[in-house]
Formats: sequence, C-alpha cells, structure tokens
Amino acid sequence: MEKFFSLSFNEGHTATAATISEAGELPDALEQMGLVGSHPILVIVGGASQMSEADFVRIQSLFVEVLAPIAQRLGAYIVDGGTDAGVMQLIGNARHQINAQFPLIGVAPTGKVILPNQTESTDDAALLEPHHTHFILVPGHNWGDESAWIVQVATMLAGGAPSVTMLINGGEITFLDAANSVIAGRLVMVIAGSGRTADKLVCALNGEATDERAEKLAASGKLQTIDLEADWEKLTHTITHLLST
Repeated sequence: MEKFFSLSFNEGHTATAATISEAGELPDALEQMGLVGSHPILVIVGGASQMSEADFVRIQSLFVEVLAPIAQRLGAYIVDGGTDAGVMQLIGNARHQINAQFPLIGVAPTGKVILPNQTESTDDAALLEPHHTHFILVPGHNWGDESAWIVQVATMLAGGAPSVTMLINGGEITFLDAANSVIAGRLVMVIAGSGRTADKLVCALNGEATDERAEKLAASGKLQTIDLEADWEKLTHTITHLLST
C-alpha cells in the first residue's frame, strides 16, 4: 500500500490518506497531508448502539446543531476512528449536512478497514466514512489498536491549542479511549444519558459502584459530564469555552 494516496468515495467525495508504520513517521505524515499549525481539537469517541430512537435522534441533533457548527466556527479539527458507523458516521453526516469545511480526520487500524473499491476484508472489518477529509491508517489488526494513535494525532495537531474528548455511549473500547485521553491529560466530556460506557462513567462520578475501570477514570479528575437533555445553547457554550481557553 502506498504511503500517501487519495481515496474516492461515492457522490464525488474524496479524502487524503496516509499509512503509518511507526510513531516517528507521524509528524512528517501530518505535514505532508497539509495538517499543520496549532488548532483546537475535538476528539470524538464512543458509539451509538442500544439506545432508544428518541435518544438517537437527540444524538444526531447534537452533531448537526452543536458539534459540527462549533468546529466550523472555531476552525477546530475533529479526530475520531474514521469508520462508517456510530459517532463517526454521525459527525461525517453532520459535516456534510451543514456544508462545513473543517478537517475531519479518521484514525483506524490498517488491518480492520475496507478501502473504497476493496473487495477482500476480514470478518469484522469496517468501511471508511465517506465525508471525512483525511485518514491515517495505523498498524493493527484489532479494533482498539487505533486508540493510542487517536490521542497522539490529536496531541500533535493541537500543539499548544486546547483539546477536548467528547465521549458518547460506547462499548468496551471506549474505556480504552477514555483512559488514553486521561493519560494524555485531555479533559473527557461525558454525555450523560447517552447509554452504555458513558452512563457507567457518570455513575462512577456520582459515587455509585459500577465498574472498576469507570471508578479509576472517575478518580482521575479529568472527566466532566453534561446531560444529553441539556439545552443545546448551554452545551455549545461549554464546549466553545473549553476549546477557546
């Protein structure tokens, strides 16, 4: 596979991609892809499974009315796992829906993604989300191998600028994503009421025994929560403040 290449999706969408084999290649790869300078960074982790239809619609609205517009207005970059599922699909669709221009960067393990026009794949491989602007394909044959890389990419792109991780819903790997953000010193904003891992973390923050991993993360001092039912204006103000200071 070429180190730098272009991906062409349906409806004329294209993205720039790079394949990375070791961490030392990352700074040059980002520069070659035009991802330079210091920018506010929003990392999005989690999922969109096992939630009610009403909650899913609310999550969709969160992306279209809050997260994508904030990134557009602040000139922020968004970093996620890049596949065409869950929160990654939602932010891709939201960016497209509001015709935003901010870079949307997916970081995924080489051995788990299906490139456009690729026919062979492993059983649980995933398609790339077509509205992302950049993809960084990192070493790995298991979901979760990308987790530490997402954090590293976000840290490099931020430079000295503010960065926040938004955690919505999510499964087992989301605990790893949260832990890696905490290790990097990045604040994790947990959307309470979005289900699964997010709600376990909220319970731990409230002092309720739920899960040892959640309790450890809650004790880090790096988690904050905001309710899914919160007023969008309040959430917009909170995230904008975090990415501006």
